[in-house]
Amino acid sequence: MADKPYPGGHAVAALSLFRPSLLWLLILAPVVALLDRSGDVPAGLIFFCAALAIVPFAKLIVQGTEQVAAHTGATVGGLLNATFGNLPELIIAMSALRAGLLEMVRASIVGALLANLLVALGLSFLLGGLRHHSQRYNPDAVRTYSSTMVLAWISLALPSAFHRALETEPHLGLHTTLDLVVAVVLLGLYGLFLLYSLRTHPETFTELNAPAEEETEEHPSLGWGIATLLVASLGAAWMSELLVGAAEQAGHSLGMSQVFMGVIVLALVGGAAESGSAIAMGRANRPDLSIGIALGSCVQIALFVAPILILVAPAMGQPQFQLVFSQAEMWMLFGAVLLGATVTTTGQANWFKGAQLLALYVIIAAILYLIPATTPAETALH
Repeated sequence: MADKPYPGGHAVAALSLFRPSLLWLLILAPVVALLDRSGDVPAGLIFFCAALAIVPFAKLIVQGTEQVAAHTGATVGGLLNATFGNLPELIIAMSALRAGLLEMVRASIVGALLANLLVALGLSFLLGGLRHHSQRYNPDAVRTYSSTMVLAWISLALPSAFHRALETEPHLGLHTTLDLVVAVVLLGLYGLFLLYSLRTHPETFTELNAPAEEETEEHPSLGWGIATLLVASLGAAWMSELLVGAAEQAGHSLGMSQVFMGVIVLALVGGAAESGSAIAMGRANRPDLSIGIALGSCVQIALFVAPILILVAPAMGQPQFQLVFSQAEMWMLFGAVLLGATVTTTGQANWFKGAQLLALYVIIAAILYLIPATTPAETALH
């Protein structure tokens, strides 16, 4: 026999509908679609509304991640969140690629890595440390993520140096060959990473602060959690595509350079889902899951998203997407990888480590914001 509802339960449920919630922003999704179809609305307004509309979808992805992680553990939960959370970023990149905005695509890749390494992880450590003073996590998992990110950075930096060294016409065929080889190798490495983390060495990613069994019994079913992740990710991807359509014009109208739009704005909006999940897990004193989301997302972007863009570009009618990142972008990413590895390999998180990560991101954002749009300085960053 089903349990009887507690007295006043329906009244409480009804009242809860009127409490302020980020889910109210879902109403902006159809509004953005209508504004986009009208054709005479300022691009800045569409961009702003689309960015806000992604926020509730990110919140739903956070909830879905918590539900899935309660049944599968930190490793699978973090992987699923990285996969669904990176869908908006992949859609943003493909939309920009289809529009021929190749520089914005490359900037969005670097920006997504910086956002996860510095913002998601930084806020997770900061807010988690303020609430729980000090948080312990599995250092073996972090060492695996860190070494993979170092290799990923090298795999992006070396082809960029090769392209700059041999940029004359006779060597253009070599560029295409190298990019394809790097893409295949990175995709293969990502497959091996999944095999290593899920099959052969799952103990490396064991969560130290996993909740007791009785704490997970009240969570919704695994199927409901996956369905929430899927629906919310598709909604976020839909808004992301509309966001890209207005990004270029919005950047001009707001006086922002395309580098700043790609590395900072689009990356933060596209990565809102996994960033929100990582921060929520940090506040819940589950740093292993938080790190798995943030660093797992970085690994997936570098080893899966970037190679996929190289392989699908010709099919989308665009020239070969090349791994030609500027020296400035590579130095920014190198600093983030180095600092991230330094503060995470100890196996203990606190608020000051989060502040260090966020400080580097603010410095990078300030540099990019102060670059005037369409100037030689911006061109030099390409």
